[in-house]
Amino acid sequence: MAAPVRQASTAPPAKAGYVKRLVRSGAPLNLLYAPALLLFAVFIFYPFLKGIQISFTNWNGYNQDFKWIGFGNYSRLLADPDIKTVVKNTFIYGIGSTILQNVVGLLYALLLNTSIRTRGVVRTVVYLPVIISALIMGYIWYFFFQYDGGAINDILLLFQDQPANLLGNPKANVWVITFVNTFQYLGIAMVLFLAGLQSIPKEYDEAATIDGAGPVSRFFRVTWPLLAPSFTVSMVLNLIGGLKLFDVIAAMTNSGPGYASASLSTMMYLLYFGREDAGYAATIGVLMFVIISVISIAALVMLRRREVSA
Repeated sequence: MAAPVRQASTAPPAKAGYVKRLVRSGAPLNLLYAPALLLFAVFIFYPFLKGIQISFTNWNGYNQDFKWIGFGNYSRLLADPDIKTVVKNTFIYGIGSTILQNVVGLLYALLLNTSIRTRGVVRTVVYLPVIISALIMGYIWYFFFQYDGGAINDILLLFQDQPANLLGNPKANVWVITFVNTFQYLGIAMVLFLAGLQSIPKEYDEAATIDGAGPVSRFFRVTWPLLAPSFTVSMVLNLIGGLKLFDVIAAMTNSGPGYASASLSTMMYLLYFGREDAGYAATIGVLMFVIISVISIAALVMLRRREVSA
């Protein structure tokens, strides 16, 4: 007579039940947050609070003897004749680069969303500058635009007698830097828009085509509304990056002549290390934080509303 077959127990082990209770209580997830929160507190939140504290002092950045001067640096900020130029440059770098990066990036994305044979090569070439250090990119373009022996001036001298001082001209150097920043980071906008285009179901475009909509009408009535999430991410990322632009300016003009091409980032750097005026540099940093926070949050809120309405 055959021995009865024992059925395996289906009851979960005690240890598995304990793990499930921990997951439901949220304890392991909270522990996973701890390293990230610790790094954020040590390297971002504490330096930020320390910077605000320094902005109320006359510290030179090196000496341990400094005095609390209250709102003296902020009064100086309001009376500084260079601040107007620097803030204007910062807005040009931020808003100008963002507009150009998104327009050109969208055009590249629309091109690469077609069935052209060289789209892989084009995608690589456009995105390649993103992985290059911004400081190195600035030095590369400096050799194109420099006054003596620059590649662009070598070409211009074939048609005129004098070279163009593009980096020394306050009316031109800001836009040259904006162009270089756009050239380097438009690949990010391209990738974001391309991902958005490829996530749109083709049935929508086909249905619009059957209804008689042309290419332009299909873009504005079908494609553009569905690209709203990609547009939001691209706009906010490029806006923040442009408003805190530093490396390209330092490499190409070092904020000169004077503060003619400076951003808030480079002015803060020059005040700290050039003039040993850490208290006022920290005040510039607080101003930059406020400007970037207000503009980026406002842009994010408005663009999120557009996503909902679309």
